[in-house]
Amino acid sequence: MEYATVKAIHQGAVALSFAGFLARGAGSVAGAAWVGSRAARSLPHVVDTVLLLSALWLAWTLRLDPRAAPWLMAKLAGLVVYVALGMVALRPAAPRSVRAAAWLGALAVFGYIVSVAVTKNPAGVFSRL
Repeated sequence: MEYATVKAIHQGAVALSFAGFLARGAGSVAGAAWVGSRAARSLPHVVDTVLLLSALWLAWTLRLDPRAAPWLMAKLAGLVVYVALGMVALRPAAPRSVRAAAWLGALAVFGYIVSVAVTKNPAGVFSRL
């Protein structure tokens, strides 16, 4: 498969993953019942699997090593924080204020990850300040 095709798949999966998390987080904070549905809990795993596989393919194709590419290491570290905040944001047992704060934090971290990807700089958007 061509690099440009895999990159487009990766970027599409990023957009779908973001849209899904945005909707699920808003639904969770609002107390919407659909957030607990089987589809709302399962579909993100499919999208995130495509996202991960395409990321691995791109890194392999470009021979990127996170230890030698600080911006990639920053993205991976950001991903860990994003997932942790996302888990709190979507946890039904957590207080609404905690879910809302975690959701907003996760959205901010997502923005940082995208800015690192675009700038290829571990500081991301903050490198422009």
